[in-house]
Amino acid sequence: QLVESGGGLVQPGGSLRLSCEHTGFILDEYASVSWFRQAPGKSRQGVSSIRGSGDITSYADFAKGRFSISRDNANNTVYLQMDSLKPEDTAIYYCAVAESGCIQFNSGSGNWGDYWGQGTQVTVSS
Repeated sequence: QLVESGGGLVQPGGSLRLSCEHTGFILDEYASVSWFRQAPGKSRQGVSSIRGSGDITSYADFAKGRFSISRDNANNTVYLQMDSLKPEDTAIYYCAVAESGCIQFNSGSGNWGDYWGQGTQVTVSS
């Protein structure tokens, strides 16, 4: 089960921290947990991922320098800290678990996810 939380309404320039609680998964070094987003009328796009025993992180270009992914293994939770938010960041944000592999942000290929949460709405507006 994947449950996202932390979304809401925030002004441009503000911050939010999203949480993805994942239960019932055994995440070995080959698995990844990723964040995606989908804005109205647009395709779903990858935001960030974390994988491996060494917490290897990856980001889409638009997220670099503004977003940060991390995880708390003791609490089975992955976080997405989002700073300097812009109106174009408005979307439903989803987390996903891939049992093997990970999204490749440079090409969009790879395993986006085998299991998905229901999403949390993020709205950036003044």
